[in-house]
Amino acid sequence: MVVGGVNSATSPTGGSAADTAAKKTTLDYDTFLTLLVQQMKSQDPTDPMDATDQIAQLATFSQVEQTIVTNKNLESLLQSSTLNQAGSIIGRTITSADEKTSGIVTEVKVYSDGLIAVLDSGKQLVVGAGVTIR
Repeated sequence: MVVGGVNSATSPTGGSAADTAAKKTTLDYDTFLTLLVQQMKSQDPTDPMDATDQIAQLATFSQVEQTIVTNKNLESLLQSSTLNQAGSIIGRTITSADEKTSGIVTEVKVYSDGLIAVLDSGKQLVVGAGVTIR
């Protein structure tokens, strides 16, 4: 069976890791669709694909689609949780794990890989393991 080429896409510059991951997921989904359609178009008319195989491919397609929707929902939930956590530490006292840096949180910077608390002294502290929040 001959399968036509699939166009590649480059990842965008800039943007968050979540945006890049979402675009990659979309690319994978689109690629899967393209391959499925191309395979159906390129069947040998004298020996077409078995109906069982077609149903199995459609079931796989459905699973891929459901997985993508689930991942989007989980990303949204995680983002909401991170924003709630960021808002809850503003105005509270935070101390680093080594107890060398301490202060009142005046703002929180949210990044794809975590939170950074900006203290009233101007210092910044990564919110992570070992950090004490009062």
